[in-house]
Amino acid sequence: MNIERHVKLFKNGRSQAVRIPREFELPGDEAIMRKEGSRIIIEPAPTPSLLARLQSLQPIEEDFDPIGDGPAEPVAF
Repeated sequence: MNIERHVKLFKNGRSQAVRIPREFELPGDEAIMRKEGSRIIIEPAPTPSLLARLQSLQPIEEDFDPIGDGPAEPVAF
């Protein structure tokens, strides 16, 4: 089912903007916009993978005490 709604365009500084109605609300705080012919398509930005998030973290500059290499504790099942 396609939903269609007319919306108003307005200026935001030097950019043109459109308020997205609640029924078209996108998750998150980023989106991807592209133009295909005369159509403008806006879709949710993909969620970064865990690996991408981990790669974006800054290294920890703190020294930690070494962890001993002792035997594993027995576990009763």
